[in-house]
Amino acid sequence: MLVNATEMLRKARDGKYAVGQFNINNLEWTKAILATAQEVKSPVILGVSEGAGKYMTGYATVVAMVKAMDVSLGITVPVALHLDHGSYDGCKKCLDAGFSSIMFDGSHFEIGENVAKTTELVALAHAQGVSIEAEVGAIGGEEDGIIGTGEVADPGECKKIASLGVDFLAAGIGNIHGVYPSNWKGLNFEVLAQIHEMTGDIPLVLHGGTGIPPDMIKKAVSLGVSKINVNTECQIAFTAATRKYIEAGKDKESKGFDPRKLLAPGTDAIKATVREKIELFGSAGKA
Repeated sequence: MLVNATEMLRKARDGKYAVGQFNINNLEWTKAILATAQEVKSPVILGVSEGAGKYMTGYATVVAMVKAMDVSLGITVPVALHLDHGSYDGCKKCLDAGFSSIMFDGSHFEIGENVAKTTELVALAHAQGVSIEAEVGAIGGEEDGIIGTGEVADPGECKKIASLGVDFLAAGIGNIHGVYPSNWKGLNFEVLAQIHEMTGDIPLVLHGGTGIPPDMIKKAVSLGVSKINVNTECQIAFTAATRKYIEAGKDKESKGFDPRKLLAPGTDAIKATVREKIELFGSAGKA
């Protein structure tokens, strides 16, 4: 059964660990992440970008797949199905489709419009028992056409958005989506500490979890980060394992071209990556 992310993130906040959001792109991704979370007894958040939702033929298909797989795999750990970087319209569509959690990314709007749209979506989400994440300060990199340069959020604006009743808050602190460049300056912990202080007990979200050094991850968790998003790292691991399989000629041995065989090494690589992140974030054994 899908749950919203509120309780699992409050427990993470109080327990000084973080729950991983791992983005899903197809059946293999979903199966690998759910199975790994179950194996290590960790709560988990399945993230779905609007682009991935469209690729999987729509949000209703995603909900049906995840709900059915949750049952067929015998999953007992808490699982939230979460819209990642949702538009205003995307959030409404996911609420209609049966997502258990949504993120409204109004970071590219002027603060007044961000506040107005967030307020409306908070009411709609909570009326359905759905958790909602908001964002202040665009996250660097590109996510479904929204390009951020790694802005650092204004703690005052964070306090304003947090006060609207959102369940958790993503704040830009120099983090970016995708692979970090060699000249990346690192996370701005001074601003994170101010945001944590000004927003009270609200769980904070760190986007762009791929490639952030473990010591920075642990420091961020100590300053209120309770949810960490990972996507690129799983994609890179999947691609590398698939390339190795084909370059070794495995696809030409004993029907190795069967997609179930072809995609197996990449799926195992996703599982290994998810397990590594769950252990780093400290959520193993917390379900």
